[in-house]
Amino acid sequence: MRRVVLWVVLCGLVAALCCGCAGGPDGDGRAPGAPTGVTAQAGSATSVHVMWNAVAADPAVSVYEVYRGSEKVQEVPGSAHMLDVVRLSPSTTYVFAVRARDGDGRLGPRSREARATTPAAAAADRSPPTPPGAVTGRAAGSRAVQLSWTASTDDRKVVSYDVYQGGVRIHSVGGGQTATVVTGLRPGARYSFTVRARDAADNVSSAGTPVRLTTAPGDDEGADTAPAGFRASVHLADGSYYLNLSWVPPRVDGVVTEYQIQLDGQPATSLVWGGTPPPGRAAYSFYVGREEGAGHRVRLRARLPDGTWGAFSVERTVTTGARR
Repeated sequence: MRRVVLWVVLCGLVAALCCGCAGGPDGDGRAPGAPTGVTAQAGSATSVHVMWNAVAADPAVSVYEVYRGSEKVQEVPGSAHMLDVVRLSPSTTYVFAVRARDGDGRLGPRSREARATTPAAAAADRSPPTPPGAVTGRAAGSRAVQLSWTASTDDRKVVSYDVYQGGVRIHSVGGGQTATVVTGLRPGARYSFTVRARDAADNVSSAGTPVRLTTAPGDDEGADTAPAGFRASVHLADGSYYLNLSWVPPRVDGVVTEYQIQLDGQPATSLVWGGTPPPGRAAYSFYVGREEGAGHRVRLRARLPDGTWGAFSVERTVTTGARR
């Protein structure tokens, strides 16, 4: 069972606890926290695509430092949360970590490590994969789009797919993945996306058919960024009532490690997984008091890998002591 670090904000119906704030809320005057959601995926026999979740800090993060083992390989601007580490060796396992530095120059702790193994080099392979087919997409609210495509073929193996916004590569996914959600977009803006396939020899296909999408106006946060399948119930233990929640994480690029739970219209609890969250449906239970017959409204939202909050889930209503 992976450990869950719990932050609780004082709320009239929720006990006040403080279990430490690795990174803490904005404005706490400390160095930024360790980046969460760090992943590493081989992009070819000589490159690895490293991603991490944006760190919220005050002042804002100005630079992320990316490490291979103990060596710092590159710095990227605070607006970025991904990097291709290149000039690596085939058939080799590498370990990566990330640190954040804020506008005052304070350097936060290293993230948890992420490992990736580059595939074997393909001798004399000069044949690129076929372009991804049937590339389609749709706007997912005002700040996200969903893209999908059919798999490319290669005489050896497709190792990764690169997603481009206009002429700029903004993301890579593994060769077994044929869909992705891009977040951090502007409301009411028109975008053009293309997808290319890459093999172990770094041969890159031509682009699939461009997909032109316009995000919705306003700031609805994007329904597809909300946790799905949200459920809520109550159980009694030792004379106290506890609220049981479960949900399916939103499907977005990167790893969702933080959730905010809203109780009766007010922020109540924030959950932060210190490492990789458990796969599949997530679950959590917390204290709501000793009163029988008390009604509560509850919903939750996820902090997306780009550092912004996604949309809230549907709201559920529960009553303590109610018979099922």
